[in-house]
Amino acid sequence: MSETLVRTLIWLDVRLGLLFAVGLPLVLLVWASVRREGALQRLLGLYWKVASLLFIAVLLHVGNQAVAYPLVVLAQLLIPITLWFWVDLNEELQDLPPWRALPLTLRIWRWSLTVQSLAAAALASTALGCLGGPALLNTARCAIWRQPPQMLNAWTDRGLDFVIGGDWNPTMSAFAGYLALLGYAVGLLQWLLVRLPKQGRVAGEF
Repeated sequence: MSETLVRTLIWLDVRLGLLFAVGLPLVLLVWASVRREGALQRLLGLYWKVASLLFIAVLLHVGNQAVAYPLVVLAQLLIPITLWFWVDLNEELQDLPPWRALPLTLRIWRWSLTVQSLAAAALASTALGCLGGPALLNTARCAIWRQPPQMLNAWTDRGLDFVIGGDWNPTMSAFAGYLALLGYAVGLLQWLLVRLPKQGRVAGEF
């Protein structure tokens, strides 16, 4: 693919991600909390735990860390898994009246985000060649992938400077990203080795 096409697809993916991966789940979480729909709240809580890996990848992208590229792919694949994995939540959601606005919106969002995440994972996998070393990492083709995170970082830097007079630079972003990734890995391993063998595909109170 040409660089122009790649840039267009990346920015399209960013816009769809902001809609389906950030905006709608925030609205749904508030909506479910107001309606006190326990199953929906638990599903959305689990979603945000998994989706936080995307935020970690953004921090590492800003820090120009090669590990960010596979992390984006992994995060996009984990999102549809966590949306459909839980037996108890799926049963509770199926029992909700399908014509009600909140359950209907949730179903539309789950299917839409599943398709968008799988498409995003396929797109992000084309950037795995950037793992070939610093020479490849700094090419124009790989730099395209860092443009959206760097723009977000610029907004964050301006916001911090305005509020507290602080400075947020790529080094700090990389440090925060690795620290968050360590915590995420510990939590994921604890779930895989302890909770999953004990509870299986039951979300419970997560």
